[in-house]
Amino acid sequence: VDHIFFKKLYEIFEMPVRLRLQRFGRKNLPFYRVVAADAKAPRDGKFLEIIGTYDPIPTRMGVKEVRLNTERVRYWIGVGAEPTSRVAWLLGQFNILPPPPQREFFKNHIPKKIRAEVLAKLEEESSA
Repeated sequence: VDHIFFKKLYEIFEMPVRLRLQRFGRKNLPFYRVVAADAKAPRDGKFLEIIGTYDPIPTRMGVKEVRLNTERVRYWIGVGAEPTSRVAWLLGQFNILPPPPQREFFKNHIPKKIRAEVLAKLEEESSA
């Protein structure tokens, strides 16, 4: 009977944690919180801790505001939390994590009308 109790207790404390963005704001004016949340929780649902904020709408000066509690970010990464791709990109911008690798380029992402020209230029650059 005790091993069942400890197994349940282990499952509770071994939940995979993600560092992700939680959307706030209104239509066409997003504002995000950077949170540590259980991977199974919904995007805007229950979270463990608020780590920072991110405002993707630039101010009049052209600045996108990001506020992060770097101590807590390092703590969560230290205990095994995985950042989502967008949060990893943000953390890479502030040298908290190494920048994530660039996404792979696919030719289907280029409109058909200009695909031949672009691919020819890419082949020339790679061969040079």
